[in-house]
Amino acid sequence: MEQLIMSLVAGAVGGNVGGAALKNLSLGTLGNSLAGIVGGGLGGQLLAMLGAGGMGDVVAGASGLDIGALVQQAAGGGVGGVIVMAIVGLIKNKMA
Repeated sequence: MEQLIMSLVAGAVGGNVGGAALKNLSLGTLGNSLAGIVGGGLGGQLLAMLGAGGMGDVVAGASGLDIGALVQQAAGGGVGGVIVMAIVGLIKNKMA
């Protein structure tokens, strides 16, 4: 569950960072966040399907968390957020 939340939050952050960096594709703060959340969820699920940082990587230890898996989910979520935000921005620009 922690990894899913990390992916979604990282996706929202990634979408907004991507919107700031790619101003011509920006969807506004809310649009960037929503596109980022979708991309973060997709990116996290893709990593899980590939076996990198998937839900099975959480090790029940003292804290119950595998930091490496969380970092992988955050990276995948952030990148997924930027990618989906950029794709939606491109589609929006083409339709305008």
